[in-house]
Amino acid sequence: MYSKISELVFGFHGCDEEVARQVINGDDELRPSNNDYDWLGNGIYFWEQNYDRAYEWAINLKRLGKIQTPSVIGAVIDLGTCLNMLDGKYISLLTEEYLLLESEYHLVNMDLPVNKGRTQDKLLRNLDCAVIEHLHATLAEDSPIHKSPFDSARGLFTEGDEIYPGAGFRTKNHIQICVRNPNCIKAYFWPRVQDNDWPMP
Repeated sequence: MYSKISELVFGFHGCDEEVARQVINGDDELRPSNNDYDWLGNGIYFWEQNYDRAYEWAINLKRLGKIQTPSVIGAVIDLGTCLNMLDGKYISLLTEEYLLLESEYHLVNMDLPVNKGRTQDKLLRNLDCAVIEHLHATLAEDSPIHKSPFDSARGLFTEGDEIYPGAGFRTKNHIQICVRNPNCIKAYFWPRVQDNDWPMP
């Protein structure tokens, strides 16, 4: 009953400047990520209300040789029916889905995927991705249009180092959005630079 998040949110997507230009001009679309380690399953990823992290991501893509010129696309997003991992109901739903997936793997004598990485953040979320994609597939079986009823997924991630000794906050904490239904994206825009002659409302 309360899975529809009522307000629009701003999302930011780090990419190459030419890609940003083509998308904002309406000549192309952002492509969904379909990696088996995606943190919130497959879809188009955005940093919620976080331009700086999107730009850091783009800079890292350049460092890895994947893009030429780091840039950021802004998006106005209606999350629709959201698999919101800040809501206990959906945390319980995913826990139940994990048990279903585990039993299926056990039946065929296969090992479950695992989250892995060199840091405590475990940047390759193969298990989480498998559970979320299994949930979408399960729900799609009962759908007349054979699609998951979830338009998007949203999660809070603690990442990075403590901001001071003993802190509960980390340097790279963020909320990430994964858009499955492209109709959730209402508009793209070039993010503006703040006018320092005026207060920020």
